[in-house]
Formats: sequence, structure tokens, C-alpha cells
Amino acid sequence: MKEIKISEEFLNRMRDLLGEEDYQAYLKSFEEERLYGLRVNTLKITPEEFMGITAFKLKPVPWIYNGFYYEGEDRPAKDPYYYAGLYYLQEPSAMTPANLLPVTPGDRVLDLCAAPGGKSTELGIKLKGKGLLAANDISNSRAKALLKNLELWGIENICVTSEEPGKLKETFGEFFDKILVDAPCSGEGMFRKDADMVKSYEKHGPEYYAAIQKEIVCQAADMLVPGGLLLYSTCTFSVCEDEEIIRWVLEQHEEMELVRLPLFEGASDGIGLTGCLRLFPHKIKGEGHFMALLKKKDSAAGKTIISKETKKEPALPEELSGFLSMVLKPLERSRIRVKNDAVYYMPEHFPEKAGGLRYLRTGLLLGELKKGRFEPGQAFAMALKPEQFKQSISWEKQDERVIRYLKGETISLKEEEGPVKGWCLVCVDGFPLGFAKGTGYSLKNKYYPGWRWQ
Repeated sequence: MKEIKISEEFLNRMRDLLGEEDYQAYLKSFEEERLYGLRVNTLKITPEEFMGITAFKLKPVPWIYNGFYYEGEDRPAKDPYYYAGLYYLQEPSAMTPANLLPVTPGDRVLDLCAAPGGKSTELGIKLKGKGLLAANDISNSRAKALLKNLELWGIENICVTSEEPGKLKETFGEFFDKILVDAPCSGEGMFRKDADMVKSYEKHGPEYYAAIQKEIVCQAADMLVPGGLLLYSTCTFSVCEDEEIIRWVLEQHEEMELVRLPLFEGASDGIGLTGCLRLFPHKIKGEGHFMALLKKKDSAAGKTIISKETKKEPALPEELSGFLSMVLKPLERSRIRVKNDAVYYMPEHFPEKAGGLRYLRTGLLLGELKKGRFEPGQAFAMALKPEQFKQSISWEKQDERVIRYLKGETISLKEEEGPVKGWCLVCVDGFPLGFAKGTGYSLKNKYYPGWRWQ
């Protein structure tokens, strides 16, 4: 067992939970090295295509269609493809909740405890640009990381907030078709991966989190439309944070029912509650996780606070219209909004009257109006494909200008690449990185400073 100091109380509880044979296997799992995972962004590339272009030594995660294990000596966060939003670094078991929530394009989806964005990015690619993804985290600083990851992945139909779940409930009422609650928990399933979780566990154990989880999941249930689905997940083993929370919800909310989750090789059923799903590090190649899927019965009656509105096509500033003439991506003019000189492309079904919340972003930030000119934003670049912008340039990953561009430097073009005048979409191997402005054989760098290569 690794040198991780875990309380005897926890170990005794795990022995009671697992039985002696499984308990010994669980202890032995601490002798194994932690696992590293990445999940491919299928909005931009298929898993098969990614396998064909990456230099990483990857092995598929058996139960995640776009998930892979990578080796510890690889440095995927220092690769231009990471900056192109082709993959997200995520522990393999943590990929499972968003994978299991059956989201379809056009749904209104809420990720209630979303930062830093691993699960939201998967929910976003399932929507395929249709419907709405509301991603929330109570921590404003963590919500900023969440926003960056969503924009890096090119997910445009977003609404990112930093609010108490109760405030969202007051604002939206029964509004969402699908909700993911990856609840704050004691983190017992992450002890092997992160020894700091043990220190946190010593301060706040399962009973502390159980009270928080009950409140959050009930508020989430109240935001589901009849027939809607809610997936509850934790990264802990404690029954009081897992099956007992689900039992409590079912007792308190007669309109909710448990939907059986499918088992796969290595996965376990719930303990004392059939139909849930548990992942143990001694049974699968991943850390510990718990999941349960709930449905609000179609017959449930509730209150809808937000109503649909008819939107008029706005008059656009001339400088914005001029830039949009270069954009070949279909954009509905009725969904474009200008606020304080920032220009947004709003998601379908976005409730315009959902005010009073702390929004970090509503929709795709197209760019900003600045003294008679329009400057396109980084998020807009990431949501495009090269063929969707009239002027683009692509370099191979090995070209030293890729890293120089990501560092914010001015770039010189080769004779056969120019001249380039005006806005240009800069790509690596055909995948957008950001914008630049050509002045002939020189590209003035417009890569967002906060995202630069360090």
C-alpha cells in the first residue's frame, strides 16, 4: 500500500462494505500507479482520426467510446492539439456520469456543479450545437476555468453561471430536460489519485456532505420538466452519500423514480439499492465513483417560470455585418445580441427573462465592437472550422510558428502563403487555434492573452 495515511475508521468501514476478499483487493490497488486519461472532442475529430495523428501511446477506456488512457511520461497539456481543443484531460472513471446521461441534440441541459468542465464538455458535444447547456458552479474562480474549457472545446450553446442552486431554482422553475449533479462529496474514491483528498476527508467526512447533497439534489429535481432525467454522481464509496441519498430523494419526491443504469465489465450494482452503478479501483482501471439515474414521472405537475419568447432580427452595426460577411458558418441573425459592445450568439431556448443571476457567459462570444471596428473573439475562433471562414491558414504541428503563435508573437509568412490581408483564422493541421490580422506577409497575433502557451 502506498504511503497514504488513512484512518482506521475508514478502512474498517470499507472492509464492512466490501467483504474481506474484495477489501484485500482494494488495499492492493493502492500499490498500482494512478491512471491518466483523456477524452476526445468529437465535435472536432473522431476518436479513430485522433489515434491517427497523435504521438501519445493511447489505450481505449473500455466503457467510454471517446476515452483513452495515456502514459505518465506523455505531456498532453503541452501539445498544440490540446490548445486546439481536441481533447480534455480527465480521470477515466470521472468520464462515466456525462457518458451515461442520455442527452440528445435540442435538449435543455443543466450541469449543476460543473467546474472545471470535464462533464460539461461531454454534455456539450452530445448537444451538437442544438438546445442549451447551462453550466453552473458556486465558486466564481472555478466557474472561470469552466468557461475556458467550454470555449476551448468550441461549444457555443452555453450559459455559464456562478450561483447557489436555490437561486437557479427560483429563476428557472421546471425548465431542464436533463440535469447532471456531480455532487460535492468526501472524495473517498480519489484517495489513490490524490493524497490531499485524505486531508480534506479528515476535516469533513461523509455525514457533513450528505446534508449538502440532499439539498442540492432536491433543488435539481425541482428544475426538471416532467419526463426529465437527473443523473446523480459522487466520487465516494460511502453509502450515506450514495444509495441513502437516492432513497431519501425517492421518499421526499413521489414524482421521482429510479431508472436502472446498465452494468459493464468491472462495474458493480448499488449496495442495497438495485439499479445504481458503482466503480471500484480494484475492479476497473479507474478510481471510485457512484452513479444513479432518476426520472421525473410524466404525470408530475409543476410550475414553469420561463416562457418562450419570439425574437426579432436585430439591426447590426455596419462593422459587425462586414466581418460576418467573411463567416460561412450558418448564424441566425435573430440570435445575435449586442451588450456593452460585446456581441453574443445566443443558444436556442435561452430564457431572455432569466435575469438576476451571476452570468459569466450567455451564448458564444463573437467578439467586441471597438471604435468603428469589430474584433472577433477567441471563443468564436474555436467554434469554427477552417472552411467556415473565408480566409484561413494552417501549419503542421511541427512548424515552429505554431508555438510562436500560441505565445502571442507576430508571425512572418512564407512567400507561397501570402499575401494575407485582414482577418485570418489560424489553424494547426486544420484545427483552429485563434485569429490573426494579416498585413501582407505578416500576421498580427490576436490569440487571447489569457490562454497563451507558458
